[in-house]
Amino acid sequence: MFAESVYKERREGLRRRMGSGLLLFPGNNESPMNYRANTYPFRQDSSFLYYFGVDSPGFVGLIDVDEDRDYLYGNDFDLDDIIWMGPQPLVRELAARVGIEATGSLGQLADRLNAAVNASRRVHFLPPYRVDERERIAEWLGLGMAAVARHASRALVQAVVAQRSEKSDAEVSEIEKALDISARMYETVMSLTRPGINEGEVAGALLGVVGRVNSCTSFPTILSVHGETLHNHYHGNRMSNGDLLVVDSGAESPEHYASDITRTFPVGGRFTPLQGQVYEIVLRAQETAIQAMCPGIRFLDVHLAAARKIAVGLKEMGLMKGDPDEAVQVGAHALFFPHGLGHMLGLDVHDMENLGEDLVGYDETVSRSRQFGLSALRMARELRPGFVLTVEPGIYFIPALIDQWQREDTHGDFINYEAIEAFRKFGGIRIEDDVLVTKDGHRVLGPGIPKAVADIESGMKG
Repeated sequence: MFAESVYKERREGLRRRMGSGLLLFPGNNESPMNYRANTYPFRQDSSFLYYFGVDSPGFVGLIDVDEDRDYLYGNDFDLDDIIWMGPQPLVRELAARVGIEATGSLGQLADRLNAAVNASRRVHFLPPYRVDERERIAEWLGLGMAAVARHASRALVQAVVAQRSEKSDAEVSEIEKALDISARMYETVMSLTRPGINEGEVAGALLGVVGRVNSCTSFPTILSVHGETLHNHYHGNRMSNGDLLVVDSGAESPEHYASDITRTFPVGGRFTPLQGQVYEIVLRAQETAIQAMCPGIRFLDVHLAAARKIAVGLKEMGLMKGDPDEAVQVGAHALFFPHGLGHMLGLDVHDMENLGEDLVGYDETVSRSRQFGLSALRMARELRPGFVLTVEPGIYFIPALIDQWQREDTHGDFINYEAIEAFRKFGGIRIEDDVLVTKDGHRVLGPGIPKAVADIESGMKG
């Protein structure tokens, strides 16, 4: 946990933003894999963690804005629980650690919420993303299951997004702790990657790095020689000389803040001249994007700057043609770069995405495009100090997408389909770092994880 004062200040800030009402924050319960006692690893709800800090199942937080009082509800463990799980702190002891004096059982919470509904008090809650949470809210507030989502509070979502978007120094420090783990993960990947090794051996060793420091991954690891599949979680391929291994992975800090790093490695230890040429285009696009980041610039414009670098580089290779600016304007580059440049990062690897991606990454000044590729941009709005974002351009050769565009002659004025034929088995390249927007510009977070061609080839030899 952070210091008690951190949680008190966060809740006070939320009260000021909301003005009135009850703010309900259900923590997560455990989720069974295949029967009740065999559960998935527990992960607390991030907004509950942010305001109430208790990293255990079975708790609910409540902020009464009108009373100017905070509550933590949960049931104390009985002897049967202690026999199986060992001694556990009391609810009031956990509450005291986050600056809360008022506590109660879950039964008392139900009674309080029922009384609030009968008194026509407004109960604000965030959109639930778990079925059991939706069921509890429906029961507490007397709603039908289908009505719960409609009653989620847009005002509360906007207030939470405003707070959680701007990371404090302590939060940035947590992200960098996660990035320290990422650095060790990539050292391990570089040391093990070579022809003849199965992807699963490398993926398993990467997970071992995380487990040895009592952490967990911040999302399912992507590790594949088929990097043209953007989210490829299959680890069953045997690596061969000439393959490119795309590794997109992250870890969690002790307070559950995420890292998210992608690197692309030549399985044989050295990039071929063609691979190196494409890799350098992606690297230049990433460096251009990072250098553009500062308060006041729209992330949409950062994305487009990276896209133009990619279009220019691919034109130099003969894979694109025509004016690169015009190509990007109509979306021709998206054949090779079909996703957004990045996303917010924090307690969630796609920070606050459960609250509504458009409410996190867009606002009244910028709306989501319908153009293929650009429509996948998760974050477009103006950058502010304290934002932490991933910057992850890529170039991919996706046979099914190439076939469709070529068949329909999509953007034929800008794409050299004949030249692309030689790249059908190329795969993909992505490079990703985590970047803090500062008052004066930006800072790439964490230790340096090799990404220059020479550094990668040298590190893999080591």
